[in-house]
Amino acid sequence: MTYDVKNVFYLDFELSMPTASGAGTMNTAQLDLSAYIDPIARGRSKGTGLAIYKVHYAVSATGNGYTAPPLAESGVFRAGIIAGAGLGAQAGATITGLSNSPSPENALSVMGFDWFGPQATVANASVPSPLNLTFVEPSEKVPYVCVRDNVCAIATMGVAMDSASYVAFRLECAQVTLDQATLNQLLRTQTV
Repeated sequence: MTYDVKNVFYLDFELSMPTASGAGTMNTAQLDLSAYIDPIARGRSKGTGLAIYKVHYAVSATGNGYTAPPLAESGVFRAGIIAGAGLGAQAGATITGLSNSPSPENALSVMGFDWFGPQATVANASVPSPLNLTFVEPSEKVPYVCVRDNVCAIATMGVAMDSASYVAFRLECAQVTLDQATLNQLLRTQTV
């Protein structure tokens, strides 16, 4: 499979973070991928996975990414996309374990970033700039191949947001056929 206009398509979804989400909680949103994935090889047909080449995101003050967060925002959070977490949509839930958290050492992490509100950086001069720091992401040459039927966007709150906020995600994807050995390895890796 090549990364080109013939094979790649976009999927998008949004994660909402209400102001009630305090420090030490998480918010989640789920994207169903079952229409694009078939991990079962039948006869001569091979299994199918979804290659995620790039993930774009924007933090905003309104749904669908229309407005940037206010300059007075002091919230801090870590967010990203986790393969096969099956968390559904939750707001202000308790953080539970590494498998449900975006981290470079979590095999289920498709991508992850840290976000610091503009006011958080003023109050703490040691916070790095820019405000968005991506720490793990797929690439055109080595995509994250998902063989589970969903991905979840997750935001773990470090400092509560001052106002309701949203993270809009856009995934650049392509369906890929997988030989049995690769499929088995991916299934083992993506099992929680």
